[in-house]
Amino acid sequence: MKRSIIVMAVLAFSVSGCVKKSVHEETLKQLADTKNQLDQSSKKGMSLEDALEKEKKNVANLEKKIDQLKSALASTEKLLADEKDVNAKLNETLASTINDKAKLKASADELKNAVAELQKRKKDAEERVKEFRDLLDKFKSLIDAGKLQVEIRDGRMVLVLPTDILFASGSADLSEEGIIAVQDVAKILVTIKDREFQIGGHTDNVPLASKKRFKSNWDLAAKRAMGVVNAMIEAGMKGSKLSAASYGEFRPIASNKTKEGQAKNRRIDIVIVPDLSKLPGFEELQTAVEQKK
Repeated sequence: MKRSIIVMAVLAFSVSGCVKKSVHEETLKQLADTKNQLDQSSKKGMSLEDALEKEKKNVANLEKKIDQLKSALASTEKLLADEKDVNAKLNETLASTINDKAKLKASADELKNAVAELQKRKKDAEERVKEFRDLLDKFKSLIDAGKLQVEIRDGRMVLVLPTDILFASGSADLSEEGIIAVQDVAKILVTIKDREFQIGGHTDNVPLASKKRFKSNWDLAAKRAMGVVNAMIEAGMKGSKLSAASYGEFRPIASNKTKEGQAKNRRIDIVIVPDLSKLPGFEELQTAVEQKK
């Protein structure tokens, strides 16, 4: 539009009158310069428009990339959050596994200790069974002769000698047959090393006919037990290995309502004193005693 205005102005000027040639040439020159400037401005405008369009496209591309980056960032943040949850669960699982492992180890140790304890007890039991069988073998001749019985009573090995063989009725003095029987027993007991023996006197529940010599069945049982102890010492046993006890009529092994039962209750028990250190729980008992001191 500017170009048209200039051209019209020039034509109007030309029509309106004659002008000098120099002025006309100068005007043409100015017109040409102005036209050139307009062309250049038009080109620059087009270039600027092109550049603006490119910049718009670049901005659009950048915004698209920004949106893509935001989306990628959101995905990454979600992955990180998921990974954090997974790590937390893994840590919980790891802690639980470590705890379970510790419990399993403790259980395995307890089981191992229990097996070792069972094996020890089994070995001890086998040794006691062997000891009992060896004892039976050693006293076989006396058992076969009816002079002795071997029993397990209250967890202890007991040699039972009927007092009717050892003593006359109402007496605490060993008969000749009784002395021989006690000596035969003592010769075998002296071969059993590292064990002690308690001699226990027992009676039936029949009251004494006279209390001139013995005050009670308890007194009678005590003197009979001491008589057996003295006979064993004379047979070669050490006194440090022997002890005596009286139970009177209070530890019957049969009914006192029959003659046969009374005869069984009138007896001398030779108890082989157990070695407490070999009994189950001895170590725990010893530790408890030590802690009390």
